This record gives sequence, C-alpha cells and structure tokens, in this order.
Amino acid sequence: MPIIDVHGHLGPWPFHMDTGRAALNLELMDRYGIDLQIVSASEAVVYDAVAGNAALAGVLAECPRLYGYAVVNPNRPERSAQDLRDCLATGRFLGAKIHTTYPGVPIGSPRMAEAFDMLDEAGVPLLLHTWGPDVALLPGLLADRPRLRVIVGHAGGDAWREAAHAAASCDRLYLEHCRTVPDAGRVAYARAAGVPVERFLFGTDSTLIDPCVALGVVRDAGFTEDERERVLWHNAADLFGLGPLQAS
Repeated sequence: MPIIDVHGHLGPWPFHMDTGRAALNLELMDRYGIDLQIVSASEAVVYDAVAGNAALAGVLAECPRLYGYAVVNPNRPERSAQDLRDCLATGRFLGAKIHTTYPGVPIGSPRMAEAFDMLDEAGVPLLLHTWGPDVALLPGLLADRPRLRVIVGHAGGDAWREAAHAAASCDRLYLEHCRTVPDAGRVAYARAAGVPVERFLFGTDSTLIDPCVALGVVRDAGFTEDERERVLWHNAADLFGLGPLQAS
C-alpha cells in the first residue's frame, strides 16, 4: 500500500536528534515504506522563511520523492505572498505551512486572518501548526474563505478534543495526528465526534520523530483496510492533486 507523509521537516532543528540531511528523510522513508513526503524547511520555520524556502527548492529539485510546503510568515504577508507564488511556480511545492509559535502569531490574531486571506486567494492547502484550545477558532476563520483547506497539524496537540469538534463542524479541516505523546483514543474520539475518514491524513513529524510512532497510531486506530488506505495515501493524493500511486 502506498504511503504519503504530509508532515515532514528538512534541515537542522534546535533539538538533540539527527535532523539535518535529506538523506535521513529518505532513509527513514525507505525503512517504513513511505513513498512521498511533504516537508518544510526548518530554516524557514524558525529563522528566515524566504531564505529557507529557497534552500528547500534546491533540495526538492534533486529529490523527486520529496515535495515542499512554502513557509508563510504572517508578520510579512506581502513578501510571503510573492514567495509563495515563486515556490509554487517551481512545481515542487504543493502548499503552505504556518507555524504559530516561532513567528509569535496565534490563530486568533489579525495577522493570521490576513495570512488566511492570502492563502484563500492562492487556493492551496495549508499545514498549520496547532497546539492548544485556540484550534477551536478555525471553523470561524474558514467560514468566509471558501477555497482554503487546512491540515490541523498535530490535531491540536494537547487540545485534540477541541480539534476533533472543530473538524467535525467544518468540511475543510483535516486532522493529522503526529505528536510526541501519542495519547490513546484520539482518532476514535474524532471519529465519534463526526469527523469522516476522508479527512484524516497521515503525518509523522519526521525527522524530529521516528515515523514508527505515527504508523503505530494508525495501526491502533481501528480502521478497516479500505479506511487505512484512505488515511495513509488516498486522502492526501486527493487533497494535493497527486493522482494514483503505486507502492515503492
């Protein structure tokens, strides 16, 4: 069965693990049978979005199994809008990424609303780092932005219950459950809240977290074989327009 990982990282990170090399991404993908991975540049997330996105573009040109998210800095909306257009023009970027912590822009802030306006116009999926109860604000933010589809990165983190109810109330929110603490029952809770299987995506947070953690979450979630196929690749292929895949 093919696997698409919608939440990867590339480049050194200010943590203690080995995270710097694209070769490591590919090594872990091979180990766990992951065919494609969509990554953001750690430089773009924690330091300079434009420079990090440019460096990632160079790596993506040499690694056909990796695709990119262009990191958007909500503090610089006009520059980020042009940078996003430039990244998408390469054909190697499939969407945008916003991390709420490093730029200091929470979900409910006016700057995030401006960034969402820009992304709604662009019409590409957004991977949004979420952690905390403000994830409940997302349905309201998407109400007047009909083209924007948001992957709820980490499914709210410690606020996974709030994230489940948010996704149940908005058909353009997708849950992606990678997290360092894999609380039992998160997927079952979201399904009971009314989130359809078509809006679960598979993400690992690799290389910050070994992909085996996220694979274990999917294995233990009680999906049928057909549902597991949707979660591991089909939903992502539909969201990003990747078409049918064959397992590597």
